[in-house]
Amino acid sequence: MSVLVGKRAPSFKATAVIDGEFEEDFSLDRYLGKKHVIFYFYPADFTFVCPTEIIAFQERLADFEAKGVAIVGCSTDTHFSHFAWLQTARDNGGIEGVTYPLVADATKTIAANYDVLGGHFDYNEAGEMIFVGSPLAYRGLFLIDKDGIVRHQVVNDGPLGRSIDEAMRMVDALQYFEKNGEVCPANWEEGKEAMSATREGVANYLGKQAAH
Repeated sequence: MSVLVGKRAPSFKATAVIDGEFEEDFSLDRYLGKKHVIFYFYPADFTFVCPTEIIAFQERLADFEAKGVAIVGCSTDTHFSHFAWLQTARDNGGIEGVTYPLVADATKTIAANYDVLGGHFDYNEAGEMIFVGSPLAYRGLFLIDKDGIVRHQVVNDGPLGRSIDEAMRMVDALQYFEKNGEVCPANWEEGKEAMSATREGVANYLGKQAAH
């Protein structure tokens, strides 16, 4: 897996489904200079762990939007598949009611450029090209700042659902650093003490922790 932290997020244009409507040529560029972005991949529509994550982001959408953060999901399904799943009731395994963009990466190029696409091409004994593994996206999540730079990434295997609370914590930490210039130590949460990135700063912080 490539480490994209500190690099510009790979650009793309693709069809997305937004609040039940198709939008062609959707791009993350619309958020440049305006919003932070959580861009996440999930393996496939009509599956099992995936709807729990998609709905969990929807349930916290207002909280993210209040912090100026856009949520965008993506899988290697078509936009028609996204649309059908969005029309399916939750008590039937669907994601009805999700309003944020779901990008269709049917060509698998977006997942490949973010290096979260499973499987690989190889050759069999007859010299024929074959695909080994499953060409679905891993559960990659990328926190992108207003300049389009990836500041945080995490990639889970298919069976391992992500924590929306942790995604929010990363947003809080990045925005705190951007505003105050102080760095956020282990297990930092909004409202807790951070520290200056100096020898004096870390000594002061660790001294306070040891005193507790």
